[in-house]
Amino acid sequence: MASYLFLSLFLFFPHLYSSFSSSVSHSCSSLIHFKNSFSIAEDASLSCDVITGLKSYPKTNSWKEGTDCCSWDGITCDHLNAHVIALDLSCSWLFGQFPSNTTLSLLPHLQKLNLAFNNFRLSKIPTEFGRFTSLLYLNLSNTGFVGEVSSQLSYLSKLVSLDLSFGADELDKHALEGLVHNLTEVRHLFLDGINMSSVNPHVFTNLSSSLRSLSLAYCDLQGKFPKIIFDLPNLLQLTHLDLSHNQLSGQISRSLGNLLQLTHLDLSHNQLSGQISRSLGNLLQLTHLDLWRNQLSGKIPRSLENLLQLTHLDLSDNQLSGQIPRSLGNLLQLTHLDLSNNQLSGQIPRSLGNLLQLTHLDLSHNQLSGQIPRSLGTLLQLTYLDLWGNQLSGQIPRSLENLLQLTHLDLSYNQLSGQIPLSILSLMQLEYLGIAENSFEGFIPDEVTAFPNLIYLYSDNNLLNGTLPSWLYTAPSLKVIYLSQNQFSGHIKEFQSKSLELIWLQNNKLQGPLPSSIFQLLNLTRLGLSSNNLSGVIELSMFSNLPNLKYLDLSYNSISLTSNSTSSVNHILPNLTSLFLSSCNLSEFPQFLKGLRSLESLDLSCNKIEGKIPQWMQEVRNDFLWYLNVSHNSLTEVEHFPWKNIAFLDLSSNLIRGNLPIPASTINVFLISNNSFNGEVSSLIGNATSLQLLDLSHNNLSGTIPRCFGNLSNSLQFLNNEKNKFYGTIPPTFAKGCQLSYFNLNGNLLEGPLTPSILNCKGLEVLDLGNNKINDTFPHWLGSLPELQVLVLKSNYMHGSLCVNSSKSSPFFSKIQIFDLSSNYFSGPLHVRYINSFKAIINLEKIGSTMSYMGVYVSGVTGFYTYSIGIVMKGQDVELVKICTMWMIIDLSNNQFEGEIPKVIGKLNLLKGLNLSHNNLNGGIPTSIGNLTSLEWLDLSSNRLSGTIPNRLADLPFLSSLNVSKNQLHGQIPQGKQFDTFGNDSYEGNKGLCGFPVSKGCNIIEPAPPSVLEKDGSKSNIAFGWKVVLIGYGCGVVFGMSVGYVVFQTSKPKWLVNLVANQNEKRRRRKSKKAFAAIDEEGSNYCK
Repeated sequence: MASYLFLSLFLFFPHLYSSFSSSVSHSCSSLIHFKNSFSIAEDASLSCDVITGLKSYPKTNSWKEGTDCCSWDGITCDHLNAHVIALDLSCSWLFGQFPSNTTLSLLPHLQKLNLAFNNFRLSKIPTEFGRFTSLLYLNLSNTGFVGEVSSQLSYLSKLVSLDLSFGADELDKHALEGLVHNLTEVRHLFLDGINMSSVNPHVFTNLSSSLRSLSLAYCDLQGKFPKIIFDLPNLLQLTHLDLSHNQLSGQISRSLGNLLQLTHLDLSHNQLSGQISRSLGNLLQLTHLDLWRNQLSGKIPRSLENLLQLTHLDLSDNQLSGQIPRSLGNLLQLTHLDLSNNQLSGQIPRSLGNLLQLTHLDLSHNQLSGQIPRSLGTLLQLTYLDLWGNQLSGQIPRSLENLLQLTHLDLSYNQLSGQIPLSILSLMQLEYLGIAENSFEGFIPDEVTAFPNLIYLYSDNNLLNGTLPSWLYTAPSLKVIYLSQNQFSGHIKEFQSKSLELIWLQNNKLQGPLPSSIFQLLNLTRLGLSSNNLSGVIELSMFSNLPNLKYLDLSYNSISLTSNSTSSVNHILPNLTSLFLSSCNLSEFPQFLKGLRSLESLDLSCNKIEGKIPQWMQEVRNDFLWYLNVSHNSLTEVEHFPWKNIAFLDLSSNLIRGNLPIPASTINVFLISNNSFNGEVSSLIGNATSLQLLDLSHNNLSGTIPRCFGNLSNSLQFLNNEKNKFYGTIPPTFAKGCQLSYFNLNGNLLEGPLTPSILNCKGLEVLDLGNNKINDTFPHWLGSLPELQVLVLKSNYMHGSLCVNSSKSSPFFSKIQIFDLSSNYFSGPLHVRYINSFKAIINLEKIGSTMSYMGVYVSGVTGFYTYSIGIVMKGQDVELVKICTMWMIIDLSNNQFEGEIPKVIGKLNLLKGLNLSHNNLNGGIPTSIGNLTSLEWLDLSSNRLSGTIPNRLADLPFLSSLNVSKNQLHGQIPQGKQFDTFGNDSYEGNKGLCGFPVSKGCNIIEPAPPSVLEKDGSKSNIAFGWKVVLIGYGCGVVFGMSVGYVVFQTSKPKWLVNLVANQNEKRRRRKSKKAFAAIDEEGSNYCK
């Protein structure tokens, strides 16, 4: 029997061998033909290295004719019958069009086909793939295929795994239904990056019960994902679910908590809202949970403490609030925790120190307070720690010195203080160190060998002092240095490291010449040294070794730039795009500018340049120059603006006269204030449809205001025509969608009624029409402007009552902070309706701005521009070149108001200045004024007020100016506190008043002799005047703006004389706010 079997095999083997050989030869030929359809290009598989971490290489290089293809790289054969059953050419550098009649169709026994991470150059997925009826595994991800997914793929009914991620453009409803209906065995389905915007998510209710992995990221899925899907039994075995980067909305379905086998859940980058479902705490097998970038709100559910297998938790970029649950410290397997960009508050839980496996911790951009817990020092595996942008206080805990694996540490934008601990030098692996925008003081710890791996240093905006640390010059990997806005002193030493790309040392106290090594930093792209005490002469040719330099700022030093030649300038700084030489003692336009062929931004402000802009300067980069600031010089003539793409042009504070040239239509910011331009404004300015900020103030411009200003209101945010000679009426052309937030026409010759088209400017914050000839009744309709904060109508011919008939429920001046109707002809009573409506002054309306001063950001041009107005403050005309957001002022003086002062005025508890002088008011001074605890000046003079001065006024802690003169008041003047600082002129013309400081004593018939009074100190022979200067802030920020300054003086204020004469009063008054202290401290001249 055995011999018979052997004989049978012997006789059959030649046929078997022949069949085997023929099959292998046929398959090899098909594969060689397929190989020759493509070229080899490493770039075709670049994403493989980035996404998978695998090293790509050309697998088909091993495919040689005449050799056994079953031994080729990427080929797997069934050795029993010689069929090619698996082809893995992923990450193989294949590049070229995929042939529609591909020879791969001659491999009918294929069970696995992987062509991922190649580039088939926008080919369509061949329909022949539908013939691989034995296929179990198909991966066409990241292949450059385009078009719709072929419906032929739905015929591959045996598929266990299908990955088309980023391998096709679109999957329509019918193709998807075919896949879902026919692929009954599929366990892993990856369709990321395929457009399914037209697909109804209900189609997924028919998914195979075999499904374990479902990934539909970047599919443009929209609307609410049907909750019923996760209630169906066919998905209960899911272990991987990725619906990230879609447009899914609604709440997170509770039914997700039924998928008890889930280990990976990613719903990030959608529009999901509501609270995080507590049912997620049921997913006990979960290791990865990502809800990043949604609109989720509420607290972090405590149920997450059940997810003890969790290694990755990302809840960042939502609107979560409340405290960080201490129970998160129980998730001991966590390696990645990101709660950044939320609204979390409270302290950082100490329990986070239990997460000993943690490598990444990001709590940045929240509202966390308190100190940094020392327990974070136990996280020895931590490589990334980011606490940026919170309200953390106290010092850096020394325990952080234990984090020896740390490569990224960012504590910037907090309220941390104290000195930087010496122990920070132990963090030798640091590549990124951020401690900017805190209150650190003292020296930066120094050790020559510190931070050998540091690349980025951000320590700007602190109180650091001393000399720059020595390691700054030697750190071999350092690329970026941000140390601006500190108090560093001494010289800049020689840099030994050549890796530096950015040096930012502005606003310090550094001195001496620039080190020669700066001119050897070949990789340097940005150099900012402005606002120091640096000195010396710099020859432009010294920059010849900095071919990559793009940004250079030497402003506000004692540096002088010279150039011996202009011929080689283009070779010296071929890539320089931004040059800032403000306040560099220049007396002319530097000749070397001729060669700067890449220049886009130029600042020569605050110099001594005279005459007109030279012709050659008008040709410098006239196609690309977008920013030019030559303000605060002595220029006298500008014929035209040749720069075709100029966006920012500042000629303010020069001596330029003549007609106003109009810049190119690309202009965004046009500043020509404080010159001598005359004539009318050309209507050509209406072509500047991108104009956002226009300041024509303080010139001699005349004519009517161009009607086209109204047409520009869709872009224009800031319009200042103050102090010119414009006449006529305000154009009624402000269109719907008007963007104006600041509108100032003060000090012109305008007349006629106001135009209601201003109501189209819904974002208007400041309206100043003072000092004109406007003849109208009070425009109560302005009260409906929802953002109006400042209204100045003073010194016009406005008349009538303030009576208003509009509905009491409608918004009415609810955000007003400065309300000035002085020097008009208004009459009638002071209406309670207005006072009750001033919700911002009553502190019922939150002030939205977090800025110190009112202003506007101009998009496209980096800069914040402050508003300015003119008001009467403490009896003096003052131009506020910056309006503090906390100033609340009401001035109704010099009108014909009558009746009593309403008692409800005491509601205005944030009011700083109240002037009702020179009216016909009668009755008593309301005691409720004593509630105005923020009040700094009060003027009720020249009325017909009677009664006594309420004693409660003496308790106003900040009242530094009081005038109740020329009334009919009587009785004793309140004594003590602030009232002891007021002189006789505060009360004169009230014969019935008695007591200090007036000469009439209470219950004393004869006044004391003058000599006695002099001994008491009520008079003094000290004679002096005093000045207060209000100055606009500008050059501290490159794109800041100054509107000018005003000097005003008063004559011998008696309260100040008393202050000098009486030391006891001096001690007492130290506790009160001084009249203009805040202005003097904040103010600084535009040109230092």
